[in-house]
Amino acid sequence: MVPVYWVVFAIVAFFVLSTVSGSFFTVSTAQVAVITRFGKFVRVAQPGLNWKMPFIDTVAGKLSLRVNQITLTMETKTKDNVFVTIPISVQNRVHPEKVYDAYYKLSNPAEQIQSYVEQVILGHVPGMTLDEVFASQSGIAAAVKQELDADMAGFGYEIVNVLVTDIVPDAKVKSAMNDINAAQREQVAANARGEAEKILVVKKAEAEAESKALQGQGIANQRKAIIEGLQGSIEQFQKVVGDASTSEVMQLVMVTQYFDTLKSIGENDKTNTLFLSHSPGAVKEISDQILQSMLVADRAKA
Repeated sequence: MVPVYWVVFAIVAFFVLSTVSGSFFTVSTAQVAVITRFGKFVRVAQPGLNWKMPFIDTVAGKLSLRVNQITLTMETKTKDNVFVTIPISVQNRVHPEKVYDAYYKLSNPAEQIQSYVEQVILGHVPGMTLDEVFASQSGIAAAVKQELDADMAGFGYEIVNVLVTDIVPDAKVKSAMNDINAAQREQVAANARGEAEKILVVKKAEAEAESKALQGQGIANQRKAIIEGLQGSIEQFQKVVGDASTSEVMQLVMVTQYFDTLKSIGENDKTNTLFLSHSPGAVKEISDQILQSMLVADRAKA
């Protein structure tokens, strides 16, 4: 039978071991523990292995030192009577040196932060138009951060950043804005197309004018070359045949060109039959008319 003192020793040893082991506790990285003694704050336990007085000290709670993000959605009205929804993300964390304030001064930090954000939003957005709200997202975020920095610092919280992630107007207003934007872009496109068509018309007219001018210049040069050629032919013919007059030489040249023209037409593969409304003798009448016109022109110049 086991002696009584061995039972008592075992009970005492178990009690001592339980007390000693219960006096040690661990705190994870990026966390701190709040230690109280009979309900009164004593100290803040840092990450790692910690010790507390058995049966006297207790771990009241733990706080994370990581950055926490609170997502809020604010709805308000702009200056031009448009209701908008503004999603806001507030990134905050507990200041390591103000754990006591963060743990004891606020019962619900998220609700407190939301109240401050609502106050800032209602103080800024109703004085702006919808376009100004879209253009001032960063300004609104900076105003919210400035307000939260000043107010939440007394509660042991540090505001890391405030992000205004979007501006969401009413669905009908958004559709109307898209229609206005599309109409403006269509107007710009129509103006661009009109200018392009105008340039094409102007360039085409300039090209036609230049083509006509070159064509006229070519015809003039062609006629000039013909006249110079006829003049050279007449002078050479008169040198060979000294007693031939200018009109006779001109008639001979006209008859020669007449037959050359007929020859060229006859040599064309597509020509089968050629109908002439006059005889070769009519060439003399044509040459007389040309000479008469030249004389009239010379008299008009004189």
